[in-house]
Amino acid sequence: MAPNWSRRHLLGVVGTVAVAGCAGEDESTDSSDDPQSESGTETDAEGDGTADEEATDDEDDEYVYETAEVSVTTPDGDELSSVTAAIADTEELQYIGLSATTELPPDRGMLFVFDEVDDHTFVMREMDFGIDIIYADADGTITEIHHAPEPAPDEDGNEQEYPGRGQYVLEVVYEWAIDHDVSEGDVLEFDLDE
Repeated sequence: MAPNWSRRHLLGVVGTVAVAGCAGEDESTDSSDDPQSESGTETDAEGDGTADEEATDDEDDEYVYETAEVSVTTPDGDELSSVTAAIADTEELQYIGLSATTELPPDRGMLFVFDEVDDHTFVMREMDFGIDIIYADADGTITEIHHAPEPAPDEDGNEQEYPGRGQYVLEVVYEWAIDHDVSEGDVLEFDLDE
């Protein structure tokens, strides 16, 4: 696993990146008192992404992500593609995702890591563009793929729900799965150990 990276260093591009987040089915997270959590927006990730760049926004360093290379292979082990993914393994990181941004590079994504296989629902809260939402079971086998288009101009995305069952959820750019011939039954491979 790569070292801790702030959003700025993870993205590696000028501009910003966005990924939808989990709908927050855990009732222990009360977002009613936090105006930022209602829209799912938090920080921005501008910068050129160089490892030497210092974060200038204190809020940008508030959310630091581990990263991992996530490969997708066929059941026979043939690699279809891979991305560098930020790891969202806490309720807070899962709710926030990489929100309040405008672009996701095709070689980046976010891997949501849950404690066990369960039902989850992801929404397109305040998204500016579409993404693919890929559910996988405890072994990494893909169980469901959603191609989630960006919300219409008059929608906030909260009604765009994408349910699935899994222990892992990979979010990547819209139609990434189609472009790389990824389908249900293929396998996500990654190492979460340091």
